[in-house]
Amino acid sequence: MNKSTMRIALLGPGLLLAGSLFLQSCAAPQPAPDLLAPTDAQMKIRSLQTRSFDLTDRNAAIRAVIASLQDLGFIIERANEGLGLVTAARFAEPNYYDVVTITVTVRQETADKMSFRANAIYNNKPIEDPKVYQNFFAALQRALFLSQESTPSP
Repeated sequence: MNKSTMRIALLGPGLLLAGSLFLQSCAAPQPAPDLLAPTDAQMKIRSLQTRSFDLTDRNAAIRAVIASLQDLGFIIERANEGLGLVTAARFAEPNYYDVVTITVTVRQETADKMSFRANAIYNNKPIEDPKVYQNFFAALQRALFLSQESTPSP
């Protein structure tokens, strides 16, 4: 085999790879899947995560969310009354290196009703178990009841 044939034999695989990469880059781009399209599963989860309560005072609603999260062992990380947003976290049992975070959004639904949406995450994976949200809303309902009991009537 002469030197020029040997060079082509050695460069052949590299040229073939470079050529195939070039051709792939020239191919028409594939359409991206519609990542932001709502699905039935998302709507089902949203219905589990949302509850409405008869309440007019947004500040009282935020305080009740904070109280219920603290009752459940969470540490409040952020609370923004203007946005109606509370974020909290706690270590999960039985492995205390696992983390549960929750974000609760409070918004005025009607003049006399507040809507609460809780979004819980366990180790960066969304929690879809309905029992988790039922437990949170039960604690929130108790906190709302206790705050109404302690508020003096006019």
